[in-house]
Amino acid sequence: MFPTPPLVLPWQPLAALWSTPLSAQPASLFLAEVAETPQAEYGSFVVTGVLLSLIVVYFTSKLGGELSKRLDLPPVLGELVGGVLVGVSAFHLLMFPENSAGATDSVIIQSLQWLGNLDTAAVTQIFQSQSEVIEVLAELGVIVLLFEIGLESDLRELGKVGYQAAIVAVVGVVTPFALGTLGLMFFFHTPAIPAIFAGAALTATSIGITSKVLSELGYLKSTEGQIIVGAAVMDDVLGIVVLAVVASLAKTGEVDLLNVLFLIGSASAFLVGSVLLGKFFNSSFMAIADKLQTRGALLIPAFTFALFMAVLANLIHLEAILGAFAAGLVLDETDKRKELDQQVMPIADILVPIFFVTVGAKADLSVLNPIVPENRAGLVIASFLIVVAIAGKVVTGWGVFGKPGINRLAIGFGMVPRGEVGLVFAGIGSASGVLDKPLEAAIIVMVILTTFLAPPLLQWALKDSPAPEPEVKAPPQPTNFFAALFSNSK
Repeated sequence: MFPTPPLVLPWQPLAALWSTPLSAQPASLFLAEVAETPQAEYGSFVVTGVLLSLIVVYFTSKLGGELSKRLDLPPVLGELVGGVLVGVSAFHLLMFPENSAGATDSVIIQSLQWLGNLDTAAVTQIFQSQSEVIEVLAELGVIVLLFEIGLESDLRELGKVGYQAAIVAVVGVVTPFALGTLGLMFFFHTPAIPAIFAGAALTATSIGITSKVLSELGYLKSTEGQIIVGAAVMDDVLGIVVLAVVASLAKTGEVDLLNVLFLIGSASAFLVGSVLLGKFFNSSFMAIADKLQTRGALLIPAFTFALFMAVLANLIHLEAILGAFAAGLVLDETDKRKELDQQVMPIADILVPIFFVTVGAKADLSVLNPIVPENRAGLVIASFLIVVAIAGKVVTGWGVFGKPGINRLAIGFGMVPRGEVGLVFAGIGSASGVLDKPLEAAIIVMVILTTFLAPPLLQWALKDSPAPEPEVKAPPQPTNFFAALFSNSK
């Protein structure tokens, strides 16, 4: 009697393929009977890879965001942590060549290779093309994000707190930047440009996270709340200028004082000039939008203007996101700002998650594994950055003068969370190749922890503060940038 052959279910070969490390599989498994794939077929597999990657991105961002929301945490943290899980640190669903990953390290590419019987050359080319498309979409995502932040950064808020917010913002940028940069160079012998980039990442403040906490606690309209929000608005402006400077330094590969001064001057002139010219542009913009009769009559001209400003910023050797941010500040003064905000949100909902999930996916957190001796330096760097990140912002509360009884600790804790703004620095630093893996992972860990710690610290600092008085309607605030900055300075 012949022996009965074992029953092999249809999915068992594929399960065995994914459960066995690629390096342990025989080459014949992939190479046997694989004909050369025509280049004309590459395009369809690239599209399939991009679509599968976007499915992973959107599923991950929504699941992580919803879980974070239910835990009363910022949804952006869920998107970041989800990106870490699907990226190089865990499941290898979303991989990029800059992580020294090959095509066969990606589960999506392995699936395409198995389904399409692709040869090695085809797999490599498809992986490169798919990764480039996702990175372009992520870049568009951060441009839309900064455009949206500009629309939300009401310059008239500066008039409510005057120079107090300006002092807090400047101290909150200079102190962590100086401590972080000099500390990394002195204690860890980090090269100048990566140290400057890491120091710049410490300057950010998430206005969205702080405003949400203040609103929930009922302190948004208090003196402390006005100073925090006003300073956070200025912090966005100063942080973007710092980001443009350090990113341009990364492109040149050297620290040149004259170049730094030129970049600071050009970034400041570009941003301030855009805002000052905004009142002249706004009337023309509204006239064009009112005459258009098709769909997107408001959104398309606004988005076109944002892209034009991004291109203009690039042409003068600044970051494109600075131009998008300036465009948001300009259009913030239009009569249809709220309507424009609503129309930009769906675009941001589609593109911005790609940026955050991609940032998380590229973060190789294995470098922070303490079991590996070579990784312990990264953990020490992360600990140092967290201390500097908190201390550098807490001292801002003591930059407020002429306000007896002010809760200085609450102001300092309110400036601590980095949130999505800090991730912008980490993402651009990673894309430019300035940050090595330990430093990049340390920055992301710093962003996560400061964003987690800030809400409970702010709540604790405000627990003994008197309840804010009922809001009194204030007279209209000036819309001119300099008038808003220096008015009400008593």
